[in-house]
Amino acid sequence: MIKIIRAAALIFLFGSLGYYVWYGLTDQADNEFGLSWVGPQMVAPIIALSLVPMVFAFTGQSVVAAFSWRNSSEFRDGSMGVGTVTSVRPTGMSINDQPEVRIDLDVEDAQGRVFSSHARMVVTVTELPMLRPGVVLPVRYLPHRPDKVEIDRSDDDSAAQDALNQLLIRKGITTQARLDIVKRGITAQAVVQAVSAKGEIREGNPRMNLTLSVTRPNGTTFGAEVDRFMPATAVARLQVGKVVQVHYLPGDESEVVVSTPMNA
Repeated sequence: MIKIIRAAALIFLFGSLGYYVWYGLTDQADNEFGLSWVGPQMVAPIIALSLVPMVFAFTGQSVVAAFSWRNSSEFRDGSMGVGTVTSVRPTGMSINDQPEVRIDLDVEDAQGRVFSSHARMVVTVTELPMLRPGVVLPVRYLPHRPDKVEIDRSDDDSAAQDALNQLLIRKGITTQARLDIVKRGITAQAVVQAVSAKGEIREGNPRMNLTLSVTRPNGTTFGAEVDRFMPATAVARLQVGKVVQVHYLPGDESEVVVSTPMNA
């Protein structure tokens, strides 16, 4: 549909300009005052010259997504990947006082391949501070055109989570067994009683040792120790006295998994 609208606008532009030039060169006004170049025949080219830039601006992918809250038709069924923001800068365009930004990302696909790309997105003023280097976002990309992506707007949380989980496994931050615990286990809250850094870093994520007091659904508690690599952005939430969400299997409290959002 967007291509049809843009094509129609271009046809109107070239058609009106062609008619105007033909009208003037063939002196259709047929008078000595040169009015073949000045008159009502100028209206269509003037409208076309104003209309075409507006059509292309308002049919841009980021603008369409801003109004529809959906990905463009080109990317709607694109492959899912995980993008890490490297930089954000305004494009100078805004819709209803909401700025459009260019987001540069390092994207990792399902096979673990990493490529640089970018996306354009109209964001609210309140969302803008959350778009910062290091933030991880689900993206849609076209394998044959990796230079451009779109931030995923499908609300398909399971697909986005699967893509993120595979990234975490590849980085050594989690394992499939721990993901199974999150999926099948009991969700509970725990208080951080002690925390220490082990001095080891993997993919920018520090290895942490946590001593937890976990509260069971019946109100009783048990102690647990977690020693693994944690997302760097979540470290601030893993301090003494903080309450965190954890998961463990019924009847097996030996393995506790801490929920650590990537964009804490």
